[in-house]
Order: sequence, then C-alpha cells, then structure tokens
Amino acid sequence: MSDGNWQAICGDADIEEGAMVPVEIGDLQLALYRVGGEVFATDNVCTHGFALLTDGILEDDVVECPLHGGMFNIRSGKALCEPVDCDVRTYRTRRVDDRIEVLLDQSRNGDV
Repeated sequence: MSDGNWQAICGDADIEEGAMVPVEIGDLQLALYRVGGEVFATDNVCTHGFALLTDGILEDDVVECPLHGGMFNIRSGKALCEPVDCDVRTYRTRRVDDRIEVLLDQSRNGDV
C-alpha cells in the first residue's frame, strides 16, 4: 500500500508559532500555519473571491480573508461566516526529521 504523495515543503523551523507561510507547488497555492505547535495546511486562495489567505489575519485556529472578511477554521477548512459559504480544502501534514511534509493527493476534508 502506498504512503501517498507526501511532498517536503519547508523546514520545521521556517514556520514560527502563530505564523502563516505561503507556498507554491507547481500551480497549487498552499498556506501553512503553526498553531499550538502543530502545522496545518489549506489552499491559500479564498473560496469566495481571489484573495490569498496568508495576506489575512490568523487568530488561534481561524484565518480571516483580507478581501471580504470571511473566516475559515484551519484545522477543518470549515467556512465560519458570510460571505464565505464554501469550505477551503485542507491537507494533512507531518514532520519528518526537521522538514514539514504535506500530503498532496488527498485532503482532510471529509476524512473520518
């Protein structure tokens, strides 16, 4: 059984607590967040309008889009308030040695 398409993204030390880091892999734009010592990953583009979430505000585990103020939970991807009504895609992350890896071929949205 395959371990999936894990992609090394950056060094663990490259993401400080409470920080958001934009990452491009090919045509995929991701946002990495460190909250409570854990690293989370979502698509970096808001589902409501073309704005980068990493240009917004991160408070605890909620990111606010800079364009219209929509908010997403970075752990689940859930849209939390208007005007966003579509969740943002999340990705599984893991730390291997001192690197952060993201699983690119499947999302956490809908995982049981």
